[in-house]
Amino acid sequence: MSATTTFSPSCSFKPHITNHKPFFGKPTLTNQTSPILKPLKHKKRHVFKVVNEKVVGIDLGTTNSAVAAMEGGQPTIITNAEGQRTTPSVVAYSKNGDRLVGQIAKRQAVVNPENTFFSVKRFIGRKMMEVDEESKQVSYKVVRDDKGNVKLECPAIGKQFAPEEISAQVLRKLVDDASKRVLPTRIDVYAVLEVGDGVFEVLSTSGDTHLGGDDFDKRIVDWLAENFKRDEGIDLLKDKQALQRLTETAEKAKMELSTLTQTNISLPFITATSDGPKHIDTTLTRAKFEELCSDLLDRLKTPVETALKDANLSLKDIDEVVLVGGSTRIPAVQELVVKMTGKEPNVTVNPDEVVALGASVQAGVLSGDVSNIVLLDVTPLSLGLETLGVLEVGDGVFEVLSTSGDTHLGGDDFDKTLSIIVERIVDWLAENFKRDEGIDLLKDKQALQRLTETAEKAKMELSTLTQTNIRYQCAFGFVIVERMVAEAEKYAKEDKEKREAIDTKNQAESAVYQCEKQLKEVGEKVPSEVKEKVEAKLKELKDAISGGSTQTMKDALAALNQEMMQLGQSIYSQAGGAAAAADGGETGGAGKASGATDDGDDEVIDADFSDSK
Repeated sequence: MSATTTFSPSCSFKPHITNHKPFFGKPTLTNQTSPILKPLKHKKRHVFKVVNEKVVGIDLGTTNSAVAAMEGGQPTIITNAEGQRTTPSVVAYSKNGDRLVGQIAKRQAVVNPENTFFSVKRFIGRKMMEVDEESKQVSYKVVRDDKGNVKLECPAIGKQFAPEEISAQVLRKLVDDASKRVLPTRIDVYAVLEVGDGVFEVLSTSGDTHLGGDDFDKRIVDWLAENFKRDEGIDLLKDKQALQRLTETAEKAKMELSTLTQTNISLPFITATSDGPKHIDTTLTRAKFEELCSDLLDRLKTPVETALKDANLSLKDIDEVVLVGGSTRIPAVQELVVKMTGKEPNVTVNPDEVVALGASVQAGVLSGDVSNIVLLDVTPLSLGLETLGVLEVGDGVFEVLSTSGDTHLGGDDFDKTLSIIVERIVDWLAENFKRDEGIDLLKDKQALQRLTETAEKAKMELSTLTQTNIRYQCAFGFVIVERMVAEAEKYAKEDKEKREAIDTKNQAESAVYQCEKQLKEVGEKVPSEVKEKVEAKLKELKDAISGGSTQTMKDALAALNQEMMQLGQSIYSQAGGAAAAADGGETGGAGKASGATDDGDDEVIDADFSDSK
């Protein structure tokens, strides 16, 4: 099975083609971007070969995630192992090192706040200096490594995780759960794709990656903490466990205020002092909540206006608005949409599921299941060019630029900060890197190749400079990713072994129960030697359950099943013998009655019988 994630086809699964007005979607309450979609009229035919395997669409969300696939030509949400349509994007490690993902991780967050990781998507791809404010909003510890990158500390297992590793564990659960519920096929087919009215072009995208449901929750958390500090003189934000309880309560209150005008917030025993336990018992009205979030609501306008401006559209050109993300259920958000666009938002789809549904449609296109829709996306980020000698290129139309050598991608304004290494110091650099990081680059062919390529580029620099700055972060990043993949595979293997152990134990305990029940029912109906063998294997299985390995349980279970088969055959044989004896007795009795003349004691008289009236 393969999976594909997508950010913007969330509205394309129901193409609105009665007219050709643009289609506008999603105020950004999912930390993603807002696309403006337009159906195209041109037609073009392509013939290509499609490998028809099941492909799923995944919405890897900040708060919740979902998986969908095309079933019977319609996008369908796939439930997780717990039977839920969405999975909390939460990962936790218990005190004994067990890894928990999803709802089970979220449930224990209050009692294990420092080892429960949520909203990690906000930290992906960012430096520590960029997330000072966000790091104060979570109950776990966010630290900086020696490269300035964000790391999440897990005291339970004494390890630091990159945010990407935590999200990868959520993604793994989504894919594993989906693979158990979707039957994959692999059939080579030839498809004819007609690109016509089902083609959608994304005209523009815009979004605020720092605006999501967690931001609304934080306003309630801060309000509760501020009131408590004013009344009791205690800062609950410094108590990790209290902060986690506040966060969960704030999310619950936000949801309730979507349908109620006020909600009661009760948090008994939130903390304690020498005077005794302290509690929170207050009421939050919808009006107060909207007041607390007024600046967040104002920030919603900017991405909408930017998307329209980039697409050269006005509000009157918008045909329909689709809301995406759970927080779009907030009445104030929906009122803002109506006020800005003059249209009621489309609420025919679940905002928690619409991204996954749209992604599944795009997945269906990629796998060949969907042939009447094509999505043309845009790149929302700016692309930069740099010429030889660090000459900046201004705005305008230019001729095609050629390169004077192999090009390399860099994230800084000037490519001088790329790694520059001379061939003669490759060994020296690798030795220092191994000493500092414990990684031997010379044993990694791809890393060594990158070192050599960079050394070639250094020749030109050293022809005009007396020294150069050596930064070889590319190799480090590559090897670290390889290490993360290896660790992820290790965790996957451990998960498989743990799941196998649990399944085996469940089967063994079920077999013990069934065996004891059957022994009680048969009583003395079977030979004692057969019964003793079963009881002996039953005891072995019980001992294996108490302290044996998974393999020991499997062996004991197989042995017990073998003896249970012998027991069943014995019961069947005895039942068959008893039935035969009963049949024989009845036949013998009948024979004796009919053959009574053999004894010579009775006389048989033949007579005719007639009915007289």
